[in-house]
Amino acid sequence: MSDKKIRILQLYPHDMNIYGDWGNTLVLKRRLEWHGYHAELLAYNPGDSFPDDVDIIVGGGGQDSGQSRIGADLLAIGPRLIELAEDGTPMLLICGLYQQFGHFFKTKDGTIIKGIGLLDIETHAGPERLIGNITTESNDFGTIIGYENHSGQTTLGPNAQALGKVIRGGGNNGRDESEGARYRNVIGTYLHGSLLPKNPRIADYLIECAVLRKYGEYHPQVIDDHFADEARAVAIKRPR
Repeated sequence: MSDKKIRILQLYPHDMNIYGDWGNTLVLKRRLEWHGYHAELLAYNPGDSFPDDVDIIVGGGGQDSGQSRIGADLLAIGPRLIELAEDGTPMLLICGLYQQFGHFFKTKDGTIIKGIGLLDIETHAGPERLIGNITTESNDFGTIIGYENHSGQTTLGPNAQALGKVIRGGGNNGRDESEGARYRNVIGTYLHGSLLPKNPRIADYLIECAVLRKYGEYHPQVIDDHFADEARAVAIKRPR
């Protein structure tokens, strides 16, 4: 293992981590170690000092109440997050934080939870939840497998690129066959599961972006992903 360190920041684990999204952070840590790097895990909750040196940012899902609790703090650190994204920092935002990295989330009772506008998306609460196993196809990552559980209906603006096309499931809104959104090295998605254990190509993409940004070169190791492949084979056969 080299002496090179990559710092992974988990946003709001107290409020935005109800669907096992912490597993994404653990996968990044382990795969960084397999690729020969030291991984340091950091957590940020409302009121904390935002770390100066961050290489990968990960955020999870939460209930409407959790989104409201972090709302003001997220807006306060929003300019720093946007600065990091523009500088190429890779980020993975799941469900609730995916929504709040957009322009806004309008809840069922009409409350507007303002987002930081990093992603050109907007979300309105729908009449029913989109729940079940979901499969999408991505030009960059191939078949992406996960599980969705959200009432938010998200639409993409002209400056957002979809993560993938829905093959089975609801995706962003159940209408236009889009799932997730991308901007620079930022990925937003509704896929839980956790996402990264069954989708190591996305994990390695985030790692590669972080290492290249920090050190200017990247020399990955060959990782035996047969357990991930077996998990994918089982998951893709599960009923909706």
